[in-house]
Amino acid sequence: MKVNFKDLILFENEDYIVINKPPHVATINERTADKSVSILRMAKEYSFDAQVAHRLDKETSGVLAIAKNPEAYRHLAMQFEHREVTKRYHAVANGVHDFDSISVFLPIAPLKDGTAVKIDRQKGKAAETIFFTLKAFKKHTLVECLPITGRMHQIRVHLQCLKAPIVCDPTYGGKDIYLSELKKDYKLKQETDELPIMHRVALHAYSLTFKLMNGDPITVEAPYPKDFGVLVKLLEKNN
Repeated sequence: MKVNFKDLILFENEDYIVINKPPHVATINERTADKSVSILRMAKEYSFDAQVAHRLDKETSGVLAIAKNPEAYRHLAMQFEHREVTKRYHAVANGVHDFDSISVFLPIAPLKDGTAVKIDRQKGKAAETIFFTLKAFKKHTLVECLPITGRMHQIRVHLQCLKAPIVCDPTYGGKDIYLSELKKDYKLKQETDELPIMHRVALHAYSLTFKLMNGDPITVEAPYPKDFGVLVKLLEKNN
């Protein structure tokens, strides 16, 4: 996968770079594949002292902040620690749901192998997410998700708790979505298997609000990548 780091930049000043991370690219260097592309590796080639200030899952697309120097990193890290950063995610969920500022406050613990999480009221760490319905379709819902805490897979497992798992997220009960489900007159070519519309968890980090070094607030929005945009357009068209 060829990625030009400059093409990802949404905002840049002397302290920060904010990018629109493509799906299927790891935020930090993966232990397994040393030569694979990562956002951190590309950022360091672009700006020597670059450090990612937070992480997005490999499959998740969207807005990601990178600090260009240690002072900027500390400044943003403190905002994350004190929960002064506002993160908004968009997800396409299975089922039709009316979420009007629904808060899920359920503790999360990692599974033993570390690849997924579960709700654990005894040993889990506190986790809270607020959900809003942006648009309901025939069998799916476009949901805005505001994570108050930043636990691994938090949005995904909290939506599962609301019986609204994210499309194409089998780990947490999310089903694939096919064009034949949306289009009444859809005809598949003979002897071909229909592929799902999305090939990853339908989750996109839509916006990030934080304070720059001079105290000015900034909100950066990341347009949908092609796959997520196509899915939303197909849902709207066939609603």
